[in-house]
Amino acid sequence: MSDIYTGKGKCQVMEDKRITKTKRSLKESMIRMLGEETFEQISITELCRKADVSRITFYSHYSDKYALLDDIFNDMLAQGTADYRRRQQENNQRNGLVAVYLNILDSILKVYYDRFDFFRHTNPEENPYLASRFYSIVLETVELHTAHVRQRLKLKYSPRKIAGFVCFGMFGFINECHEEKTPLEQIRQEAKMLLTDMLRSGVITECEEDPAGDGA
Repeated sequence: MSDIYTGKGKCQVMEDKRITKTKRSLKESMIRMLGEETFEQISITELCRKADVSRITFYSHYSDKYALLDDIFNDMLAQGTADYRRRQQENNQRNGLVAVYLNILDSILKVYYDRFDFFRHTNPEENPYLASRFYSIVLETVELHTAHVRQRLKLKYSPRKIAGFVCFGMFGFINECHEEKTPLEQIRQEAKMLLTDMLRSGVITECEEDPAGDGA
């Protein structure tokens, strides 16, 4: 009996590996195709051909190309979340306000530039849907952490409004840095300086200083 169950377990592992391989192939093919055409122009038929996956197999995993795109974003989000938690553990165990936002910024920038092969296609003029999804995910992430801050600090505005203000400002700042061809490390440093100055100005909380310490 134990041999039977062991056999099933091995089959399950093999099946999971096949599923992982199939999804990885579809994701990689999607990203490569984005370098050749816009997201809206990509067809399931051509995507499957380049990924060497049948349409039946594709639809057994994803309802459409939008679901596949969301899975790509979810992979990136998982990477960013893991990096953020590591940074919090290493340099902000007191959960200071400034350090929370700097760690979020660092984690987003790390994933963004580590996977620039994908994120370079989130230009709103080229791929408005990708740009919208990317912004929404970042906005929701920052809103979530801002809501946690409200548990111990009095915020002047709702977490959603604050997240919108921070995200829109940071996106604009980084885009202008790219236009000016600012080196990557300088972008990181200047973005962190700008965010730190804004947070310490009292624009978000009723208190100018974070009573829990900023961790910076």
